[in-house]
Amino acid sequence: MRAVAVLLVVLLLAACTPDEDEDTAYAPSPSPADSATQSTAPTPPGWQTQQPSAVLTKRPLVLATNPRRGPIDLPETVARWVIDGTITNWRDLGQPAAPLRVVDRGPVRNLPMNTVAVAAAHGVGPGVRVVTVDGFDPLREPDRYPIQVQGPSHDQVTTVTIVGDIMLGREVGGGAALRPMARRLASADITVGNLESTLSDAGAPTQDDAFHADPAVREDLWRAGFDALSLANNHVGDYGDAALVETVQLVRNMGFKTFGAGRDLAAARRPAVIDQLGLTFGFLGFNAIGETPEAAPGQPGALSVSMPPRTGPLDRGELRRVLGDVRRLAKRVDVVVVMPHWGTQYTNRPEPVQVDVARRLAAAGADLVVGGHPHWVQGASLVGGTLVVNSLGNFVFDMDDESLFGEQAMEGLVLEATFWGDRLMAADFVPYRMGEDFAPRVVARAEATRVYDDFWEFSGLGATR
Repeated sequence: MRAVAVLLVVLLLAACTPDEDEDTAYAPSPSPADSATQSTAPTPPGWQTQQPSAVLTKRPLVLATNPRRGPIDLPETVARWVIDGTITNWRDLGQPAAPLRVVDRGPVRNLPMNTVAVAAAHGVGPGVRVVTVDGFDPLREPDRYPIQVQGPSHDQVTTVTIVGDIMLGREVGGGAALRPMARRLASADITVGNLESTLSDAGAPTQDDAFHADPAVREDLWRAGFDALSLANNHVGDYGDAALVETVQLVRNMGFKTFGAGRDLAAARRPAVIDQLGLTFGFLGFNAIGETPEAAPGQPGALSVSMPPRTGPLDRGELRRVLGDVRRLAKRVDVVVVMPHWGTQYTNRPEPVQVDVARRLAAAGADLVVGGHPHWVQGASLVGGTLVVNSLGNFVFDMDDESLFGEQAMEGLVLEATFWGDRLMAADFVPYRMGEDFAPRVVARAEATRVYDDFWEFSGLGATR
């Protein structure tokens, strides 16, 4: 009878899985049963639950998979059948048929493609993907997740969304391109992106490809929930020093925090610090591409690190300066995020120097490194406990000429990160594609084969060999 029940439930899985085509905010789900009636998971073979005590409470018991598998949402009954070993084939979870192996373990850093790990929530991290149950994410909504075990209470949950390069001038024509994604972006506790243009044309263009957007785009950036904007890029200086300084002031006057560029070196080095219910997140950025002047005492510009492929060999003195800033920031805040503008355009392959610099940033105390500039996605890897994302691709840009930029310049990934306290627990990469209006819109995973293939090819996450 249970086998028949499995078949019936599997037929309903498609209906239980969130529609990836819809760009919806993380809206509250219907209230679950009171925690007093919330059932506790059976103890799976080999799993040792903690004994109840005065300091213990309930914590999610999660199912974790290789991150290269698509999102999986299961009814609670099916999730429990996975835990107790009833389900032994992926087809019973609506996946391509293959033997399903269940393991019970503590910390889970990575998993083979056909393995599911059963672990207490504190034992997972961004190297795996967690399964949602009845629509509840155990890391984003730990108190509402149906399957619980005894354990210490979870830390504060903070969601951080980071997007790639944002250029709202030229053919884009303004901030309206942000509106289709605005609810999703604004649903995060903290939302950050790279603003790759000036908001002032108070000077002559400094290069042929000069980017300038109307200051009115600030309203749309605000409605989309942006909290901080990186200005560490090769276009914030496109109309000269006065325009750069005016751009910084315009952005800050609207209430955004900025980082990576300013009226002098001290301002360009100054981090953006965001307090989220007592937990502090610090953001630093630097430009390795040139074009925007290097900030110096008395000289407006971007915080810069010269490095291949655009600005010569790695300037170790400039890098030491940034690493020192990361170390100091790590002593001040709970989480450090560094956003370098680096790499080669129109390729999915990161430069070897990016790997070297990322390792140094991680060693200095960066918890998350998210790069920009290549205009195409590049892979992600874990360096110790630090997640490094080389490029998320363009978020909004008027690069629709495929003969010049490739189709990849009109698509990319949004990073949706989940922290428990100061620890990065999950990293979801959400695919989107820009339309004729240059507005990004979330696309179903089935329609994002190329962007995922390009991303995973150069990623260490989920690698099985």
